[in-house]
Amino acid sequence: MSAPGSTPLSAVPARRGVCPGLSRPLPTGDGLLVRILPHGTIALDAFAALCAAARAYGNGIIEITARGSIQVRGLSAHSAPQFAAEIAALGIAAEDGVPILCNPLAGLDAAEIFDAAALAAALRRAVAQQSLAGRLDAKVSVVIDGGAPLNLARIAADIRVCAQLRNGQPILRLAVRGDDINALELGVIAPDDAVEAVSGLLLVLAKRSARARDIIAAEGLACFEDALAFAHRGAVARRDREGAKSVEANSAPRQCSDAIGLHALRDGSLACGVGLAFGHAEASTLEKLANVAAASGAHGLRTAPNRSLLAIGLTKEVASYFLAAAAELGFVTRADDPRRHVIACAGAPLCASAYIAARAIAPDIAAAAAPYLSDGSTIHISGCAKGCAHPGAAPVTVVGTPGDCALVANGSARDAAFAAAPLHELPDVIADHLRECRGIGGKIPHV
Repeated sequence: MSAPGSTPLSAVPARRGVCPGLSRPLPTGDGLLVRILPHGTIALDAFAALCAAARAYGNGIIEITARGSIQVRGLSAHSAPQFAAEIAALGIAAEDGVPILCNPLAGLDAAEIFDAAALAAALRRAVAQQSLAGRLDAKVSVVIDGGAPLNLARIAADIRVCAQLRNGQPILRLAVRGDDINALELGVIAPDDAVEAVSGLLLVLAKRSARARDIIAAEGLACFEDALAFAHRGAVARRDREGAKSVEANSAPRQCSDAIGLHALRDGSLACGVGLAFGHAEASTLEKLANVAAASGAHGLRTAPNRSLLAIGLTKEVASYFLAAAAELGFVTRADDPRRHVIACAGAPLCASAYIAARAIAPDIAAAAAPYLSDGSTIHISGCAKGCAHPGAAPVTVVGTPGDCALVANGSARDAAFAAAPLHELPDVIADHLRECRGIGGKIPHV
């Protein structure tokens, strides 16, 4: 991660659709927001320093996103460069260009069958050498899945690389456009060909400056298949589309393992995952969590999808202490915590577009809906019709409006509402709706 230097933020050229980063903060209702996508383990002292900087230069609110990014809120045009300079000095390894996401415990997980972290590092070097980042659409991303249970199956990406076993050896399955369920397969390749193959696919995206979904809608898969044919031994991917069915792992889409709880690491220690309730926490509370992790013998933290953090290097004996202390601090430590069923955006007053305080009402909605959500369904509370926190469909979506809140069944924030209710009645109205759905169909639909 590089420091922004002395260039004023206003002088940095705007790029359409660019995501908020250290050098390009995003204006929101509570000031500027920056996003950091770390890869690898963050040392506990560096994490604590990041939290202190968030308090000193922002409003002290830190978020972990659905993709495992860290967001810091409430910065100003004056404080954002100072914050960026301090973070750069901490040496936190983070994406600076094309987001290349790996399993949260890549390189450490005892269950992974391929070192996704090593491939990601090699691919980052290749992207930099070919100067691809500036030619790609700002939201292009790559997922590299090393085959461990704690995976990125639900994270959509333009390019997907997933390790599976054939005859006891790892092979890599390539796909484009979507999550593990919806992505379109291209075939399988040998691990040694991965950097060249993925670079070729990125070049297709760069030449068109478009997302994979848009290219496929206009041209189909042919351009991606042709790119593999020109890569080193890339034709193997075409011929091996049928051969991919012979892999030893189940070829059906995998379920995403839960970050909450304990995970065995290669060195015999454990990673312990906790969640941020509704995706955010006070920086001071996160500092306390880092202190608890240090007292428990952990040597660092990693972010994980679904708004989670993993303490790395615990023993089984102290893991229960860490979880108990994290629960006291308000973090999610149980897989069945009802707060996990509610996805809430920042809402008002943090977001200038929001009509309701989404996170303020979220605890009451979670508590009221808890008896009807044991099947894993979700409720999405969106401050406006943009639906930033959860663009897809949910069994129940609440949308803030200038009047009453709109309620959408089995849809997204942009879909038609089936009812409206004032903010203070939302918990009861949602509970009544879920109770009725359970009575009719036996369980709440899982979208």
